[in-house]
Amino acid sequence: MSPEMQSGAVLPSPSSHPNDEDFLRALGVRVRELRSRRGMTRKMMAQESDVSERHLAQLELGDGNVSVVLLRRIATALNVSLADLFTTEGVATDAKRSILDLLERLPAQQLKTVAARLAKELGAAPKDRRSRIALIGLRGAGKSTLGVKLAQSVKAPFIELDREIAKEAGMDLSEIFSLYGQSGYRRIEQRVLERILREYPRAVLSVGGGVVSEKETYDRLLVSCFTVWVKANPEDYMTRVMAQGDFRAMAENDEAMEDLRHILEAREPFYRKADLHLDTSGESAEQSFLKLREALQTEIG
Repeated sequence: MSPEMQSGAVLPSPSSHPNDEDFLRALGVRVRELRSRRGMTRKMMAQESDVSERHLAQLELGDGNVSVVLLRRIATALNVSLADLFTTEGVATDAKRSILDLLERLPAQQLKTVAARLAKELGAAPKDRRSRIALIGLRGAGKSTLGVKLAQSVKAPFIELDREIAKEAGMDLSEIFSLYGQSGYRRIEQRVLERILREYPRAVLSVGGGVVSEKETYDRLLVSCFTVWVKANPEDYMTRVMAQGDFRAMAENDEAMEDLRHILEAREPFYRKADLHLDTSGESAEQSFLKLREALQTEIG
């Protein structure tokens, strides 16, 4: 018998620890952040992880004391390690801050040398990067419409990454997700992007909004293309997608607008890494294109 039992002391239950509530709340926020960044609804997440929607909702609200086994399933569905569920971007942010502090101390001429060396090390020289323009952002922002117009204007091939992925896999995107899940789709996406970068020194690309979900793929895009974040307000996104005849988001999820806002919130810091931000809210395709062309002339000539 332990000393505590002998003395009559009552051991506190794990849930009575003063930091447990904060821990569960932070875990819930992290899971929702990762899910939103990947553009997954709770229903999709439940299907991929084999964890009920009710259990996921409790976890994201900080009310669910989930077992390690279920957490491992959730991590697999999110294509992250189990440890990633308990970490934030703090370490990376601290590292970036240290690098920025060092760069700020460099003279202008030396800074140019460092920038050129980094670009070469990362696989793309500055001039090469600007010969490819990649439009990123959520569906409904106007990427494809603007991409076609821009490609015609600059006399370069227009490439929709999603279509190339479907060609590579020999099936449409819904089948890819059904058979291989999000993680399988992202692996194909990375492979197809690498092929396009090898084959097209000049091009206009329309890239799916979920590319920011995979750091390696997104970083490759950022160093290989001049990136434009095409954005709009949530109402415009939903209206444009429905105008294309796609009512799946509304039919399958009564909280579609809330999910959309969460996705935007989670992805915004990553979209902001783009070289240029273009807001198409409330504009016609022609108005947005003229604004895009003028901005590109200013930025890359």
